[in-house]
Amino acid sequence: MTATASVPAQTLLPLTARRRRRPVSVLIAGGFLILTVAAAAFAPLIAPYAPDAVDLSASLAGTTSEHLLGTDASGQDLLSRLLYGARASLVAPLALLALAALIGVTMGTVAAWRGGWVDTLLSRVTDVMYAFPGLLFVVLVIAVLGDGLTTSVIALGFAYAPTIARYTRSLALAERAKPYIDAYRVQGMGGTRICVRHLVPNLAASLVGYLVVLFGEGLMSLATLSYLGFGAQPPSSDWGLMVQEGQEAMVQEALLPALVPGIAIAAVVVAFNVVGVRVSDRLGSGR
Repeated sequence: MTATASVPAQTLLPLTARRRRRPVSVLIAGGFLILTVAAAAFAPLIAPYAPDAVDLSASLAGTTSEHLLGTDASGQDLLSRLLYGARASLVAPLALLALAALIGVTMGTVAAWRGGWVDTLLSRVTDVMYAFPGLLFVVLVIAVLGDGLTTSVIALGFAYAPTIARYTRSLALAERAKPYIDAYRVQGMGGTRICVRHLVPNLAASLVGYLVVLFGEGLMSLATLSYLGFGAQPPSSDWGLMVQEGQEAMVQEALLPALVPGIAIAAVVVAFNVVGVRVSDRLGSGR
């Protein structure tokens, strides 16, 4: 009997299924994101120039051996700016989602646990926030607090909170109906302790998958605000700001200053969507 024949069929089938469940697109997207994070972390070591190094003699230079991705109108190396800009472009959405999750998960859990008028009140507040145009809300917050990346993160954090609150409430309602919740109540455990120590942790897998999906949307929203002049301000190398600054060079038929950061934004957003959907499916199914 050969070695292959001695392996039980039930062992081979799950292995084959697992291979089918790993599409090439997810592997490519995941590898690309790992490289992007590594490039951002080690930008000072691998960037050929400082991001703010100005060389007017090389203004709007195309791809050369000295400037692999060309330069902008000020002669700043686009590759260097792209690498340094990846830091803000990746960290800011993470901070945004952390704030939105803190608010949204709290509201959704309280609404589901308390029920009654508390659920009704929080649901109405969530509905009002959800119906209000997100970009308009962000612009209003920026008008009061001033522009800048920090203000944009805070404003978008509040704008994203209702979406997360709705999702959390639906999960918490289903989790609250499970027998183990009643068992903890019988033992005399308070509602706050049950939610913090048991209910919310049991929702973590589904919430993490959902937040990964939202990461790409958060990155795009922040890049949009920077492009409009409300987010990161010069001399930042934020990708959205780079697109806005590079737009002026298109009049002189120089496409790289706007095209390079634009492609970077699109590629990272698509990669996070691909990986996010995969993570959400896997964590949501518990496999």
